Amino acid sequence: MRLRRKPWARPELAACDFFIADPPVYRGRWQELFGNEKPMHLELGCGKGVFISEAGAANQHINYIAVDIKSEVLALARRKIVQGYSDAGYSEVNNIKLMSQNIELIDNMLDSTDVIEKIYINFCNPWPKKGYNKKRLTHGKQLAKYKTFLKREGEIWFKTDNDELFNDSVRYFEENGFIIKYITEDLHASGFKESIPTEHEMMFSEQGIPIKFLIAAFEE
Repeated sequence: MRLRRKPWARPELAACDFFIADPPVYRGRWQELFGNEKPMHLELGCGKGVFISEAGAANQHINYIAVDIKSEVLALARRKIVQGYSDAGYSEVNNIKLMSQNIELIDNMLDSTDVIEKIYINFCNPWPKKGYNKKRLTHGKQLAKYKTFLKREGEIWFKTDNDELFNDSVRYFEENGFIIKYITEDLHASGFKESIPTEHEMMFSEQGIPIKFLIAAFEE
């Protein structure tokens, strides 16, 4: 579903002290930007911020980089994050950096000195048509880029409702130096307790669609 243009979105983001307007400027310097040595996690496709707002507020010992491409959705994420932190008793957002970036070009904003310990890919576009598979965020083309900054033995947590994407992604991971540490085709029936629900996850679950989930570790 296409989000309507919101005239207030760009000005609101511009005034946000945790929104990064030009991410490539900080390539190789993200730890410096956070100003501490806490581990860094990365969410690719943060949407309206349901996941990152809860994860960030609950895990103050972790720095989060949250990426999406549309200013309209990022502005909604900003509001969700601010509200989530306020509800948790925090007066400021001190461990999230929010930004617009084409994820296919993620290597323009992160390099080997930006050590990421965990990547979250939640309900990305399945790109089902032939010829478009390489645009998938789990495709080998993308995994090669993530491997430049993902810590050895670091993890990718991947969720989807799409069977074809999930099955293909298992193959992509295995072909590109990742070990599948955990896998389930029905997350909510699996007993796995460490996962934070996302906006799409709640929507699909209400429709009775099982959530596919895996944890892949980079061990090449």
